Amino acid sequence: MAVLDTPRILLIYTGGTIGMERDYTSGALRAFDFNNLLQQIPELRQVDCAIHSVAFAQPIDSSNMDLPHWKQLARLIGEHYDNFDGFVVLHGSDTMSYTASALSFMLENLAKPVILTGSQLPIGDLRTDAKENLITSIQLAALRENGLPLVREVCLYFEYKLYRGNRTTKVNTEHFEAFESPNYPALAVSGVHLKVRRELLWNPARKGVLKVHTSMDNRIGVLKLFPGMHPDWAATLLRNPGIKGMVLETFGAGNAPTASWLLEELRAAVGRGMHIVNVTQCIGGSVLMGQYETSSSLKDIPLIDGRDITSEAALAKLMYLLGAGVAQGSFKTIFETSLRGEMS
Repeated sequence: MAVLDTPRILLIYTGGTIGMERDYTSGALRAFDFNNLLQQIPELRQVDCAIHSVAFAQPIDSSNMDLPHWKQLARLIGEHYDNFDGFVVLHGSDTMSYTASALSFMLENLAKPVILTGSQLPIGDLRTDAKENLITSIQLAALRENGLPLVREVCLYFEYKLYRGNRTTKVNTEHFEAFESPNYPALAVSGVHLKVRRELLWNPARKGVLKVHTSMDNRIGVLKLFPGMHPDWAATLLRNPGIKGMVLETFGAGNAPTASWLLEELRAAVGRGMHIVNVTQCIGGSVLMGQYETSSSLKDIPLIDGRDITSEAALAKLMYLLGAGVAQGSFKTIFETSLRGEMS
């Protein structure tokens, strides 16, 4: 579309704490009226953009976020893509990193900002973080350079920092600094000045028309290794014929016990066509298969090298590639390739 003089931002409310305000008479929480956004948050008038809003017919707690909701979000963005210059998705914090990761894969050739944000406290509370998160997310979504959106990827904004969405994980349930991006720096920091690190923004060589992918295959699972794990537990997951992909959360730099029963179960599962991704349990750092003896056997099986991808992004990427029908022979190579900046 022709870029308008004033950026048009679409606010999409899915649910969560940020969409609640407190009735000071009863103390109860009630839904915030986004139709009167400018009346209730007059500071937004200082942002040079036109704000429109849509909401899920039945807003949900983010713990109930599921594939149908991801598809609804992706379709909403696709349907309104030509009419808006940026999108801000209001989302509960508990599964925000999962949704940000999923949308990054579902929206191929994205050339506009999609920024997820939320809050730890309701928007009307005295010490709320909701207003700052909302206002700055809209401001970031409206940023342009040479007449085009500055940010062109799925991001997550929380407590003064803009992150690449598929690099984030929730790390705290009580602090306002609820999210971290352990293996990739913040794309922007909001202080006295709004500083965007342009060199960190996603700018793929291949560009094209937006493609919205909604075929996500959720026949996947997570197997977290722990000392003393019973063989039957691993076997139950790895032998399940309905599971097509598995995120294996290993120790340290991708290490696992060298017990023969575990290696045999993993090797047999891969032999049956299961795609198993080696991801570290650590908050930060990378899988380095083969660096230690306890990971050499995993490399030989061979498992997919998840390097520094988060578990959230690994799960979303498995769903995306399985849904896309990627051939068995090329699946490992494609997974180990960064598609949306999700891994180094």
